Amino acid sequence: MIRKQEITTFEFPENAIIWDVRDAKAYAEGHVKGAVNQPIDDLNAQSLTQVNSDQSIYILCGGGSKAPRAAEKLESLDNARDYVVLMGGTRAVRDAGIPLEQGC
Repeated sequence: MIRKQEITTFEFPENAIIWDVRDAKAYAEGHVKGAVNQPIDDLNAQSLTQVNSDQSIYILCGGGSKAPRAAEKLESLDNARDYVVLMGGTRAVRDAGIPLEQGC
C-alpha cells in the first residue's frame, strides 16, 4: 500500500526506514537525518530484503517527483508492504528551516 504524507508535518517514528531515492551526488549535498541513499535506478527486490516486511519504508526525493515513482516500483516488487511517500521532499525540509545533513 502506498500512502502520502507531507514531510514538513511528519514526525518520524523511532528507527524509521527512510530511503532517499536521489542519486549519490544530490544525496551528499544534503539529506534528511537518518535517510539512507537508495537511488531509484538501483531499487530492486534485493533492496527490500534489507528491511523487515512489517516495517514501513518512508521514501523521499528532492522535490517530490521521484519518490512516487520509486514507491510504485517497490510496490510492483512487493505489494504487501507499507510505503509512505514524503511529499515535498528535501526541498520542503530545507525551505521549512529544518537542518539537512551533508556527506555520504
